Amino acid sequence: QLVESGGGSVQAGGSLRLSCVGSGYATWRANMAWFRQAPGKEREGVAAIHPDPGGGSTGYADSVKGRFTISHDNAKNTLYLQMNSLKPEDTAMYYCAASKFVPATMFFSPAGYAYWGQGTQVTVS
Repeated sequence: QLVESGGGSVQAGGSLRLSCVGSGYATWRANMAWFRQAPGKEREGVAAIHPDPGGGSTGYADSVKGRFTISHDNAKNTLYLQMNSLKPEDTAMYYCAASKFVPATMFFSPAGYAYWGQGTQVTVS
């Protein structure tokens, strides 16, 4: 089970940190990602992190590069998304996702992930 928190309403230029806690699931062993979905739009990948001996490699959508940072706390079994310099177009429901195996071509595709949280709303005005 994945449970997100940390969403809310913020003014443009502000920051939020989203959290995703995995229960009954060793998230540190999994490929994990943050997706978002705005009303009337498809779910899109925002950031992804993949386990490797060095602590995990990361990737970002072009729209959030330099503003968002994905990270993982193995001890807390928690995935984070630090969002800075937020823009109104960042407004969406944000979901965390996890899967043990994700093809490289599907790191930012919802179809690549087996487990999902319920989502947390982010509104930027």
